[in-house]
Amino acid sequence: MKVREAIQIAESRFRTAGIESARLDAELLLGHLLDVPHLEAWLRQSESLTPSQAAKWDRMIARREGREPLQHITGWTGFLDLELHVSRDVLVPRPETEVLAQLAIRRLAACPAPTRALDWGTGSGCLALSLAKAVPSARITALDASSDALRIARANAIAHGLADRVRWVEGHGLGALGGIPDPFDLIVSNPPYIPSEEIEELDPEVRDHDPRLALDGGADGLECYRELARTALPWLKPGAPLLLEFGDGQSGSVADLFRGAGWIQESIEKDLSGRDRILIVARPRG
Repeated sequence: MKVREAIQIAESRFRTAGIESARLDAELLLGHLLDVPHLEAWLRQSESLTPSQAAKWDRMIARREGREPLQHITGWTGFLDLELHVSRDVLVPRPETEVLAQLAIRRLAACPAPTRALDWGTGSGCLALSLAKAVPSARITALDASSDALRIARANAIAHGLADRVRWVEGHGLGALGGIPDPFDLIVSNPPYIPSEEIEELDPEVRDHDPRLALDGGADGLECYRELARTALPWLKPGAPLLLEFGDGQSGSVADLFRGAGWIQESIEKDLSGRDRILIVARPRG
C-alpha cells in the first residue's frame, strides 16, 4: 500500500464516521506511524508501507473510526511548548486551556520570587508543568482526586525535567493539602464544569473517552466553583489571584458565586474563539 492510498483510505473512512477533521487526522496519524512530522508524511506519498506498518495502520484507522481521540491513539498531545503523554485517565487539554495557562504564567512571573502556585485538578499536569517551566523560581503544588491522573502527570514532569519543581497531592478538595503554613501567590484551575445530564450529549471522543471525573460538574455544572469560592480564600496571599476556566454560558453564574463569597473580581477573559472563558478573582487585601 502506498502512503497516498493509506491517507485516502483513512480520510474516506473518517468522513463516513462523521469526523470533521478527516483529512488532517489521517495525515497526523500517518505521521505518527512513520515517526515523522505529518507534512513530511505527505511528501512520501509515493513510498510503500511495509506489511507490519500496513497492519498497524489498519488498527489505527479502526480506533479513530470508532471515535477514539487522536491523542489517545498516538499517546501524546501538544500544550504550549510541551509534549504531554495522555490517556483515558486524563482530560485531553483543550486550546482554551492554553489561554488560561498563559494568563497564569504572566501573573505568576510578575510576583516577587520565590513564588508558590497551586494547580487545582491537575489532570495531565498541563497547567502545573507550564507554570514550572515558564517561571523557574516557582514551586508548584498539583492537586488531583485521581491517582491515575497523577501517575500520568508525574511521568510528564519527569519527561520534561520538572519533577523536582512540583509537589503532587492526591485528594478531594483543598483539605488534602493539610494546613496553610504559607499561602499561595496564585491558584489556577480548569475544574469539571459540564452539567451531569449534558455529558451524554457530548461528542463521542469526549463522552466515551475522557474521564467522567474530569467532566462532571454536578447538576448545574457549578459544584467545583462553589467549593473553591467557599474554601480557597485562606489559601491565597492577600491580593493574590485565582484563575478559573468555565464553560459556555456560565460566566455570570460563576462570577456571582465568587462575588457572593467575598472575592474581588478582576476580569473575565475570552478564549481564542471570542467566548467568555476565564474568570480572574482575587483575595481582598487587608
